[in-house]
Amino acid sequence: MIWHLIAAVFSGLGAAGIGLVLRTLSGKRLPKWIVPVCAGLGMLGYQVNAEYSWFELKSQQLPASAVVISSQTDSMIWRPWTLAFPMVTEFSAVDRDGMTHNARGQTPVVELIVYHFERHYADVVTPTPYLLNCDNRELVPLDDATGKPALNALRTLREGAKLYTTACQPAHEV
Repeated sequence: MIWHLIAAVFSGLGAAGIGLVLRTLSGKRLPKWIVPVCAGLGMLGYQVNAEYSWFELKSQQLPASAVVISSQTDSMIWRPWTLAFPMVTEFSAVDRDGMTHNARGQTPVVELIVYHFERHYADVVTPTPYLLNCDNRELVPLDDATGKPALNALRTLREGAKLYTTACQPAHEV
């Protein structure tokens, strides 16, 4: 967080310097307010760039075996540019190397952890362990304390769900 503040301040100073150079080159015909306006635009430009590049930065930091399975965009009234171009505010990923493939009887079952990333003033990562039945696409979260399936939260994934295809198809098919 502090590094973003420092970067925004230096972006503002750099843009203010550009405004000052433009004012000097124009023989002081540009008004004095051009310098603080350039500073504000520089800081705003840095902030917009940081917000829109968050998803790419975080997904590049994941290991090569990680697969992004979903993302959610959002628009905010206090960020008017997001009304035209919504930005990614959260996404979920699964690490293929962290999956455990088992067979319960004749049923193939995959134990995996879904990592849910949310963009806030400090990024939030929530790991949730799941069991996925590959025959009928049933996904059930595991209780953190006991490690037992929470059957009241059982849900069925659709046929083409990215989580299902990532976990239940062999690596060479994905």
